Amino acid sequence: MIEIKDLHAGYGRIEVLHGVSLSVETGRIATVIGANGAGKTTLLMTISGRVPVSAGEILFEGANIAGLPSFELVTRGIAHVPEGRRIFPRMSVLENLQLGAFKADPAWFKDDRDFALTLFPALKLRLAQLGGTLSGGEQQMLAIARALMMRPKLLLLDEPSLGLAPMLVRQVFEMIGSINKERATTILLIEQNAYQALRLADTAYVLVNGRIAKHGSGAELLRDPAVQAAYLEGSLGTGAPSAGMYL
Repeated sequence: MIEIKDLHAGYGRIEVLHGVSLSVETGRIATVIGANGAGKTTLLMTISGRVPVSAGEILFEGANIAGLPSFELVTRGIAHVPEGRRIFPRMSVLENLQLGAFKADPAWFKDDRDFALTLFPALKLRLAQLGGTLSGGEQQMLAIARALMMRPKLLLLDEPSLGLAPMLVRQVFEMIGSINKERATTILLIEQNAYQALRLADTAYVLVNGRIAKHGSGAELLRDPAVQAAYLEGSLGTGAPSAGMYL
């Protein structure tokens, strides 16, 4: 569904991505892991039109979308759940969901709302509650649910487990898997919890200093000694981020 070829991007004269190439097949989950500052968030922001491309291509369903504005990417079926949730805190849960559906067919709204609330039952009891009064985990659920309201073809997720308790981390990853299976939504996941991300992913990439250093299936990278030493040491089986990921 999406193929990135030799992508260079950054902020002004500072280049952050140095020739990144990767692809995500339709209906699959791909993850990009890496340390803080590796360029993971910049990658998603470049795909979603928030960071300018200086060279390379971003092919979505065969068309080069590099440089297109964010609003046009939404109409093509790309939804981005950014790091830090960024819900509308002074609007209710229901109003956040309604805003997520603003480009979707109105006939879909009830079914899509019901699907989102089935995935995230905690939100069902809080439809009238202001988004800013939700817990951190509930805000993350709302951010994902809001993105689902447009029925995206491609869902970009940036650090969905950041700041969550271990139990909630497991729940969020289970929900991501359900979204992929039940809606056949293609997902590109950026995540520092390498263990959970690699368990979930069909395809995985390691980003180091703005370059792809390694790729393979999620299972292959889970078994890779170098990946284990750098990103998984101390976290296997716990669902908790490894200290190695912050080096």
